[in-house]
Amino acid sequence: MSECGVRGCGSVFAWFTRGWCARGAAGGGRIPSWARFRTADYASGVDLHGPNGLDEWDGLDGLDRRLVHALQLDGRAAFTRVGEVLGVSHQTVARRYRSLRAAGVLRVRGLPHARRLGHTEWSLRLRCRPAAAAEVARALARRADTGWVALTATAGEVLCTLRTADPATRDGLLLRTLPRTADVREVSASCLLRTHVGDAAGRGGRLAALDPGQAAALRRPAPGGGAGAEPHRPDATDPPLFAALAADGRASARELAARLGRSETWARERIDRLRRHGTLYFEADVDAARLGHHSTTALWLTTPPAHTAAVARALTTHSPVVFAATVTGRSNLVAAVVTRDAEALHAYLDGPLRELAAVTHVESVPVLHIVKRR
Repeated sequence: MSECGVRGCGSVFAWFTRGWCARGAAGGGRIPSWARFRTADYASGVDLHGPNGLDEWDGLDGLDRRLVHALQLDGRAAFTRVGEVLGVSHQTVARRYRSLRAAGVLRVRGLPHARRLGHTEWSLRLRCRPAAAAEVARALARRADTGWVALTATAGEVLCTLRTADPATRDGLLLRTLPRTADVREVSASCLLRTHVGDAAGRGGRLAALDPGQAAALRRPAPGGGAGAEPHRPDATDPPLFAALAADGRASARELAARLGRSETWARERIDRLRRHGTLYFEADVDAARLGHHSTTALWLTTPPAHTAAVARALTTHSPVVFAATVTGRSNLVAAVVTRDAEALHAYLDGPLRELAAVTHVESVPVLHIVKRR
């Protein structure tokens, strides 16, 4: 067993709560202190990070697509309002939503915005001893400050997103713990400077199932608290509220009040205040794997600095792109694309991406298994 403390290799992008891992290692083995956290969400399958700009979705009819688009624009929009915009009853909207959620195709979650909380996000690439890569990935997945952990087609490579609240936590993991882990041979850490697709970067609008008038009727005003604003300082009620909304972003004020021991008025006002400040956002995730899209690929793009912003804007219009961010390091941008298969991936790489003349180098790595998704 490696220092990561998990036995076996098993098959192979909600931090905030969870405490210690109750079960310990899968086989009763020792878990080092840096890995002893319970993850909010273990999941295999494909994490779309919300935009879901896929050209073809098997199994979703026109109303389903319009509903998903509506919830991407406002994950907590009242079903009565959605029904008015879509031209159907609120009962029909509720029934469709419950059906998609029960099938595991769609979920709405409320999540805290890292930068609004003064946190820093990192993208990590770990080169591990190939036989131990799955163990390292599972250990990282147990940490409450990791959001996405995956194994790639490069032998021994683990990808991970990390959120740090202070320099001490960052330095402890990146400068001491990981370098001292015997099964980890190399760590490359890139700071996420700005997210362009996915997370809180405006996940609605790329599906284009609604017409412009319908989209405008459902789109929420841009939140306050932009660049340079003072970070939000959470009080004791925020972590359990975030945890409840991460589990079900459409939980009613009554349900939240009962769970948290507060009033319905408090729940409604707190959510509205956090959303207006930009500290809390809602995303509608669609599991593309359940709809026939099984290929996830990580991309690292290099551009001249003067063209990075233009390339990032172009990526926001590419439907296969489910995540894109400007980062530090050898590459200027990191992205993830979801396609139906390898042929569709080739069509994207040799089509829209190749047409971006400012991109001077592309590294593409297939993602084989997602160990944790937020």
